[in-house]
Amino acid sequence: MRRGRDAKVKDTSDEATANPWKDSMPDLMTFKDGTKVTTADRWPGRRAEIVEDFEREVYGRIPRNVPKVRWEVTKADEGESGGIAAVTRTLVGTVDNGAFPQIKVAIQASFTVPKRAAGKVPIILQYGFGGGFRPEGGGPPSWAQQALDKGWAHGTINPNSIQPDGNRLREGVIGLTNKGEPRKPDDWGALRAWGWGVSRLIDYFEANPDSGVDPAKVCVTGVSRYGKAALVAAAFDTRVAAGFVASSGAGGAKLFRRDFGELLENLAGRGGYHWMCGNFLKYAAEEAASGRKTAADLPVDQHMLIALCAPRPCFISYGVPERGDPNWVDAHGSFMAAVLAGPAYRLLGKKDLGTPGDYLSDPMPPVNALVGGELAWRQHDGGHTNVPNFPAFYEWAGRYIPTPGLEKKR
Repeated sequence: MRRGRDAKVKDTSDEATANPWKDSMPDLMTFKDGTKVTTADRWPGRRAEIVEDFEREVYGRIPRNVPKVRWEVTKADEGESGGIAAVTRTLVGTVDNGAFPQIKVAIQASFTVPKRAAGKVPIILQYGFGGGFRPEGGGPPSWAQQALDKGWAHGTINPNSIQPDGNRLREGVIGLTNKGEPRKPDDWGALRAWGWGVSRLIDYFEANPDSGVDPAKVCVTGVSRYGKAALVAAAFDTRVAAGFVASSGAGGAKLFRRDFGELLENLAGRGGYHWMCGNFLKYAAEEAASGRKTAADLPVDQHMLIALCAPRPCFISYGVPERGDPNWVDAHGSFMAAVLAGPAYRLLGKKDLGTPGDYLSDPMPPVNALVGGELAWRQHDGGHTNVPNFPAFYEWAGRYIPTPGLEKKR
C-alpha cells in the first residue's frame, strides 16, 4: 500500500503538477459500450452504470438483509426561538437486532419545526450531535434560527450512533447486519451507512405526516467527513431534495485524479479506509496479485457522484486556507468536479455552474460569489465550516424548494 500525504506537515501541493491522470478521466456522458448519452431518456441507463461502479469499487453496497428501523419520539419540547414558536422532537431509531442481539444500534436524531407553519415545511438536516433551541446572543442568527426565520425546519442526525467513525466495522449497523463478522469486499463502509441513516429518517417523515416536515423536501448537509456523507446520501437516495456539501475533500466532491492535498491513498489508509468499501483499497496498492493500481484505474471519479444528484439541487461549499479550510481539502479540485458534472444537469434541463465547461482551465469564481443554478458553487471567506454559507444556501434553496411559510399573526 502507498502512503497518503502526511497531515502533520504543511501541504506543499503544486497546482502545476496536480493533474497527472487527466487523460484517464472517465467521461460522464459515455456508456460503457462507447455510445453517447444524447437525450434525457437515456440518462437513467447511464446513471445505473455509474451507481454500480461506485457501489462495487468505492462506497460499497447496502446489504439486502439490513434490519428495519423502528422510530420513537422520546421527547417533545415546545418553546420560542427568535420569536418563533417551535416544537423540537427527539427521536431514537432502534435497529432490529433480533437476528444478532449482541449488537445494539439506536440512531439518535432530533428536529425542530415552526409550530405555526402554513403547511408541511422543508427541513435542513445536518450530520451532527445537537439539536433543539439555541440561546439567544448578540451575534448573527445560528443556522438553525435562520431555518425557522425562512419557514423551514432544522434537524440533526448523529452519524456515530449509526456506525462508529473508526475501524470498528464489526459494530454499528454494518456489524449488526454482518452478525459481527468481517465485511465482504463490496460491502458498505461508514459513509454509505451514514447515508442509510438519513434515508431511514426520510422513511419516518413519510410515515408520520403529523411531524410537520414535507418528506419530499429533506435537504442534507455536513462538513468535512460529514460533507462526504452528505454528498453520498444525496447521490444515492433520490428522495433527498438537495445536498449542501461543505469542505468535503477526497471521497466527497474533490476529484481523485488530482495529485493535490488529500489523496486516494489517505482514504485507503488506516485513518479513512472504514469510510469506503474493501475493494477501494486496491487502488492504493503498490504491489498486489492484481497488479499496481492508482487513481487512474478507478472506473469513476467524483464528478460522476455529483452528477448522480441531477436534476436535484446540489450546493458545493468551501472556505479558504487563510481562514482555516486546509489546503488539502482541494477546493479547486472540487470546483473542477462540479464543472465536469455540468453536462448531466444541462441534459436534464437544469442549470449548471454556467462556466465555459473546461475543467482544466475554467477560472475559480471570486470568493463569496454564488454561481450556478441547480448545481451551485460558493467559496466563503471563512474556515473549515459551512456556517458562513448558510445565508447563501437558504437564498439559493428558496428558488427550487418552496416553503408554505408561517401563518400570519392574527
